[in-house]
Amino acid sequence: MHLDVHDLRNFYYRTRLGRAAQKAVRDQMLRFWPRAEGETVAGFGFAVPLMRPYLDHARRVVVLMPGPQGVMRWPPGRPNVVTLCEETLWPLRDEQADKLVVMHGLEVSENAAGVLGEAYRVLKPEGRALFIVPNRAGLWSRNDLTPFGFGRPFSLGQLEAQIASHDFKPCNHAAALFQPPSERPFWMRAGGLLERAGRNITGRFAGGVLMVEATKQVPARFNGSRVSARRPLRMLEGIGAPAPGRARDSAPGPSQSRP
Repeated sequence: MHLDVHDLRNFYYRTRLGRAAQKAVRDQMLRFWPRAEGETVAGFGFAVPLMRPYLDHARRVVVLMPGPQGVMRWPPGRPNVVTLCEETLWPLRDEQADKLVVMHGLEVSENAAGVLGEAYRVLKPEGRALFIVPNRAGLWSRNDLTPFGFGRPFSLGQLEAQIASHDFKPCNHAAALFQPPSERPFWMRAGGLLERAGRNITGRFAGGVLMVEATKQVPARFNGSRVSARRPLRMLEGIGAPAPGRARDSAPGPSQSRP
């Protein structure tokens, strides 16, 4: 079930906790990809909170929002880079994106396989994808006051296995949102310290979100179904000549006498 775009916008841009979450996830993403000079950067789901650092130096930034979620214009005061699309029919050419960010897109989709198939299609062979999902062992996935409390949360192993089954090769992972999902003044003041401390420990269980960076496996494996026969079926076998050991027709011929 997709969240409504208005709820996502209100959380990330109009609440203190949302702005803190936006900064924490974006800072961790920039540790993977500090810059994107001359590259095409795409986002799917609700990735606009992470795209601003690339607007000035990327060749192109495009954000795809699925139809069930809805769409908003972004960024304010600049040319719009957001478009509405079908979950499994993205308006991008094959192998067009150098970098792809998927946030609030995989865990809420009813067709995750289709989303991953489109992600594979639009990513260049040397490109990188970053999948951001709620951590099932974290506090944020248990709190439905934030967008990370909706949809299917993942463990690190589950996320890596799912993207690997669609021909992505996980190459790095991290976590973010180590502060509790609370707007109490103490936790808001301690948020930055908790994020910095959390980066120095394993985020497999502590972080609110998991982030897996992956490349695409080229060529893709065959994912369709093959039917193999133990012995080829010969439709006309035995018509041209009788098979060995098969009895002849027992019907009497002209020279045979009936009893």
